[in-house]
Amino acid sequence: MNNSPLSNIHPEAIIGENVSIGPFVTIDKNVVIGDNTKIYPNAVILNGARIGKNCQIFPGAVVSGIPQDLKFAGEETTCEIGDNTTIRECVTVNRGTAAKGTTIIGSNCLLMAYAHVAHDCILKNHVIVGNASQLAGEVEADDFAILSGGTLVHQFSRIGMHVMIQGGSRLGKDIPPYITAGRDPITYSGVNVIGLKRRGFSNEQISNIQEVYRVLYQSGLNNSDAVKQIQNTIPDSEEKENILSFIINSQRGILRGYLE
Repeated sequence: MNNSPLSNIHPEAIIGENVSIGPFVTIDKNVVIGDNTKIYPNAVILNGARIGKNCQIFPGAVVSGIPQDLKFAGEETTCEIGDNTTIRECVTVNRGTAAKGTTIIGSNCLLMAYAHVAHDCILKNHVIVGNASQLAGEVEADDFAILSGGTLVHQFSRIGMHVMIQGGSRLGKDIPPYITAGRDPITYSGVNVIGLKRRGFSNEQISNIQEVYRVLYQSGLNNSDAVKQIQNTIPDSEEKENILSFIINSQRGILRGYLE
């Protein structure tokens, strides 16, 4: 461990090998930090933090802060950060409440400066949260979701895999997989073709995704009837099943289409 003598590290904190801790860092009790992680000056790692390997936590970031939830009664909860994740300047990530017990940020994620991730959120792997984006409690974002700068996400909202949210958007509905979304109020803007190609999706896979969303958003059918038509007329694929499962299990309802 390479730590500055000006840092404040609780003796019960568990620090891995080759961890770099800068000056004026505070690390509380009940904290675990994995190997090769770098904590920059003035970062604060509080009770309940579980930080993986090869992470970077930049100045002013606060990880595992007490939830901003009036129902929180001091229960023992955690904030889990996966491997290879970067948390930039002044990001705040709160730990969980009794609702789920933990806030989870997956591996290979990037949380840009001034972003906020509230209690009990679950961000899976390769998620990017843009500068100054704000996620309320119990938001979920699937693999490879990208929230551009200044995105505001209502509590309990879900964001599907491979989604691209345009900057400055306000999310109050669930965002199904593989699409781009934006405008005010937020609407479907098309399939995230560029992102999918970058991640190795074939033209056939992308075409199948586009066909699902043509039925969902351009057929004039309501969501229930559109789901039935997709089930009956579009060939089975992993992407089709991911979309249908997301829609069927949506609690808040999905965002509207641009023709509504």
